[in-house]
Amino acid sequence: MMLIRKNVPLWLIMNKKRFFLEIAYFGQAYHGWQIQNNAISVQEVLNNALEILLREPIETTGAGRTDTGVHAKQLYAHFDAVPVGILQKADRFIHSLNALLPFDVAVKRLIDVGPEAHARFDATQRSYEYHLHFHKDPFLYPYSCFMRDRPDVEKMNEAAQFLLGKQDFECFSKSHTQVFTNICDIRRAEWVWHNEQQLVFHISADRFLRNMVRAIVGTSLEIGLKGKPISFMQEVIQSKNRGKAGVSVPAHGLYLTEVAYPYL
Repeated sequence: MMLIRKNVPLWLIMNKKRFFLEIAYFGQAYHGWQIQNNAISVQEVLNNALEILLREPIETTGAGRTDTGVHAKQLYAHFDAVPVGILQKADRFIHSLNALLPFDVAVKRLIDVGPEAHARFDATQRSYEYHLHFHKDPFLYPYSCFMRDRPDVEKMNEAAQFLLGKQDFECFSKSHTQVFTNICDIRRAEWVWHNEQQLVFHISADRFLRNMVRAIVGTSLEIGLKGKPISFMQEVIQSKNRGKAGVSVPAHGLYLTEVAYPYL
């Protein structure tokens, strides 16, 4: 919904266009994507930079929220503005906006879209990665979760098959969230060695619940490290009980890696 501000000519409001921004950020310093009352967020710093550059209040809408400390290699957000001046020169706009943003937030693309395009509701798939490493490395610590023991990846991949398809995933959701449904359609769930020392969990779905990926990883490690049977994953899903699932793994190993749209 477009906000009508006082003393702004109606013709100016009616001539606004919608734009998508593709952004990436390192989430360690932020309390997630979404604006918070008493904490800094990625959305807040982006809105502030856009306001300075475009010289008017700008409100962005993101493809979804990421939790405190989670990173994003790709996230889209939309905003509305009159397409004059710097908005007519995408390269210059991106360069100027990046100059206003902190070092850990970057804009990659500005995309002119239709007036009904929506960064959140039009997304058809989202993908995440969770990174683990098994040798102590101070340079990997902010980007990956360190574990001393190696899990049984074959068992975890067999268990991951129970995640696939459209199901109720209440068991992996943070408690007391206001969502319409806990049904998600998971299309990929796979553990992959990227080298001998780094293990990455890849997961894609139409949507995710809050804390869902970190809870799935924690449940997988109950199977791969702590001896739970492969069927434990299915038992957890069928229980619809968050207390049955594994603990949530630390946020700094999690990345939002891709958001897909039918028109991008």
